[in-house]
Amino acid sequence: MNKTVAKEKDILLWFLWGSVIAVLAATMLFPLLRIFAEVKTESFAVVFNSRKFLAVMGNSVRSAFWGALVSVVLGYGFAYAVVVAKVPFSKYFAVVPVLHLITPPFVGGLSFILLAGRQGFITKTILGLDVSLYGFWGLLVAQVLCFFPIAFLICAQNLGNMNRHFAESALSLGAGRLRIFFTVTLPLSLPGISASFLFILVSILSDFGNPLIVAGRYKVLAVEIYTQLTGWVDSSISVVLGIILLVPSVILFLIQAWLVKKYAIKTATVGGRVSSCTQIKSSAASRIILFILCGILSFIVIAQFASIVAGSFQKLWGINTTFTMNHITSVARHGKALFNSISYALIGAALSTILAFLASFFVHRSSFPLKKTIDVLIQIPAAIPGTFHGLAISLLASALNFHNARVLVIAAISVGFIPFSYRIISSSMMQIRTTLDDAALSLGSTRTGICGTIIAPLCSEGILSSFIYTLSRGIGTVSAVIFLVSFDTPLASLKILNLAEQGDWGQAASLALVLTVLTFAILLAEKLLKRRFYEHNS
Repeated sequence: MNKTVAKEKDILLWFLWGSVIAVLAATMLFPLLRIFAEVKTESFAVVFNSRKFLAVMGNSVRSAFWGALVSVVLGYGFAYAVVVAKVPFSKYFAVVPVLHLITPPFVGGLSFILLAGRQGFITKTILGLDVSLYGFWGLLVAQVLCFFPIAFLICAQNLGNMNRHFAESALSLGAGRLRIFFTVTLPLSLPGISASFLFILVSILSDFGNPLIVAGRYKVLAVEIYTQLTGWVDSSISVVLGIILLVPSVILFLIQAWLVKKYAIKTATVGGRVSSCTQIKSSAASRIILFILCGILSFIVIAQFASIVAGSFQKLWGINTTFTMNHITSVARHGKALFNSISYALIGAALSTILAFLASFFVHRSSFPLKKTIDVLIQIPAAIPGTFHGLAISLLASALNFHNARVLVIAAISVGFIPFSYRIISSSMMQIRTTLDDAALSLGSTRTGICGTIIAPLCSEGILSSFIYTLSRGIGTVSAVIFLVSFDTPLASLKILNLAEQGDWGQAASLALVLTVLTFAILLAEKLLKRRFYEHNS
């Protein structure tokens, strides 16, 4: 009886292994193979002989480079102020970038228009200017505010783990604070700075929401791919533009992965944080400058949230500031879009977490074949732009004559954010001693039983974090699903973009406010669940 049960359970594990391979192939490998089959050689000639497309490529490179550079400078300065200089209110300042990072990605672009557009609160109401910031400069500001929190998080971790003995030794040898910064702190910060620069560079290249709202006639590749397919119905040109966007993204991803590996070796050689080492105090002048920097950036981030709230309750933004509830009540008209966004994100987050957990188990806790293949396939979305992946899924579905938009959107959400889920669950799983597996096997358990009764409970925190992250990002996703939605499957994030394009700022702001509140509510629920988990296990 026990042998029969064990055999059935082993068969179940093989079935799950086959399912993981099949899902990864269907959602990542086959779409990429199909999109390359769509390429026509003459389309490359059309693209590279067109001034329009060459200008779009130049715009993408220009906005990505300067956006990443400014984001890293501000993010590093913010991190240095909070971690090293410890300016006044540093604990509160540290929360601001994190709050901004977890908001839906298009909120930054929308709030920028409300604050600095032609009818913006700052440009029109306060300064009395009749200017248009659409284009490169508006896009630069919107993307910097959107992505500098990423640089802050990476650089803050780098600075926090830095061995302070080097700075202390330099100080004992007579070096001044400024010299210590440029000869010790900054060189040791380069791995974090370079990693954040490359990550943000890839993120800006694939950014879709901000350019669509803010860039105006300043076209970039991510938007042009969408325009060519939907406006001109030219899939071959879209694919070629997608490949042009894909190549630098993959190269930058590989360089970033190499730097992370190199940095890990370096920290293992040099050593990590030394808590007993004396912290070198920053000068009063530098603390004042850094405090002002943190204050300005925090004020702008808070002003962005405030503009979304204010825009939801003003009759006509920038013209008629009369209080009204019409925009908030009008959200009910978009109830289907909200329901779709939440339900698809819930299903996608659950599937993504299950897939990431099973993949982690097969790669790190089993002897099943194709472990390296699974490891590579599941991290592909981290290296390719969301618009390109969405286009690939769309073209494969069209070739197979499969037109169920709900399934396609859920599939895109499930795999679009899975690299983060896979990494965090793998990290949790690798901390579990393999001796637990051996002990369970010696007591008659099976690999399936170990997976469900030992590994899963011990990885519960990582599993919860994975689910919450995918859920919060999936609710506001844009680029990954822009090619997959249909008239019957509206999404709140795309409704906001449509309303913004039409100039209906009140309804756009109110719908963005609802999505933002939902995102924060999800994160609050995660905190409460984790607290209950810790109390239950303490």
